[in-house]
Amino acid sequence: MAQIEVKVPQLSESVAEATLLQWHKKVGEAVTRDENLIDVETDKVVLELPAPDSGVIVQIIRADGATVVAGEVIAILDTDASAQVSPLEVKAAPAPQQTNEPTPVAAPELADKSNVAMPAAAKLLADNNMSTAQVAGTGKDGRVTKGDVLGALSAPKAAPAPAAAAKPALQAVAAPGKPSLENRPEERVPMSRLRARVAERLLQSQATNAILTTFNEINMQPVIDLRNKYKDKFEKEHGVKLGFMSFFVKAVVAALKKYPIVNASVDGNDIVYHGYFDVGVAVGSPRGLVVPVLRDADQMSIADIEKKIVEFGQKAKDGKLSIEEMTGGTFTVSNGGTFGSMLSTPIINPPQSAILGIHATKDRAVVENGQVVVRPMNYFALSYDHRIIDGREAVLSLVAIKDALEDPARLLLDL
Repeated sequence: MAQIEVKVPQLSESVAEATLLQWHKKVGEAVTRDENLIDVETDKVVLELPAPDSGVIVQIIRADGATVVAGEVIAILDTDASAQVSPLEVKAAPAPQQTNEPTPVAAPELADKSNVAMPAAAKLLADNNMSTAQVAGTGKDGRVTKGDVLGALSAPKAAPAPAAAAKPALQAVAAPGKPSLENRPEERVPMSRLRARVAERLLQSQATNAILTTFNEINMQPVIDLRNKYKDKFEKEHGVKLGFMSFFVKAVVAALKKYPIVNASVDGNDIVYHGYFDVGVAVGSPRGLVVPVLRDADQMSIADIEKKIVEFGQKAKDGKLSIEEMTGGTFTVSNGGTFGSMLSTPIINPPQSAILGIHATKDRAVVENGQVVVRPMNYFALSYDHRIIDGREAVLSLVAIKDALEDPARLLLDL
């Protein structure tokens, strides 16, 4: 037999380990070259692990949920075997031991797959003296997954039935106006690797930065008028809708050029001034908040920015963003207004030193030339690291953003 090891791909320098999410192939199944075998989650992205060659999976060494490192062997692929693998050819392996050698955990396929525990689930069951009969399987063909076991463990235990001759027990009755003592389920779910990493970075940001936030209100009418005038022609010409984020990014770049300290970062006792403008754009995804980066945003046109943002949004939805697309960045724009946020104080994305929070645009009464008028107003919030950015530069950079959006011709004339 010609056997090939399936290994965890190389991870980025800042990623030490990853988690195996879900095998898409089972032992004994045929695969073709470059077919996705399993999804691998790092603290930044979900990677697809393609088959190194065509053949049959004869052994799965690391199961769903396992923590792995780059280069680790997680399965064996036989390029000469047929898709019909007999139980004698694929032997069940014991639960993994604490050794340096990988231990197979996959069992042969069974004719009746209901109530069969997946490897990680089987270990949990054994550790808690449980059987598959006590857990309802929700996996494919009724298999019991690790999540099923965790759900069963966290579910409240049913009280034993009273003996026939025993007197009825007193019922616990909630006081009037108090919540019922029953039907209050809870579910304990471990954080995804991405969520845990986001939490770690947010705590790091608040612990290491002297965060201060300055606010300003912006009249969005000029941008709205410009967009309404050209949006149809723009979409016809460029094949993408004209949104507001491209205006925000262009205004940010104009402000960063005027006040380079806002685009800088701290490295020990040094201030690093970046001679480029890589603007991160916060995007919501099913896995949590991700921040893909617009590289050299100063060199991008309005159309380039809009196309890239659409691409990022789709990749985030599909879990296809690469590590490279989310690495780096010198400044971040977070538009909570798309979800209806009225005001917030964004947290800096380290190692950056500032972040712009944009909110919902609402009609408000404002005073212009002594008259009360209604204008579509938006509150902008700039959070910055006060260790290197003084209030003057922070306020003036936000004013520069305001000026650019309230008079978009400034962006064309570089004023």
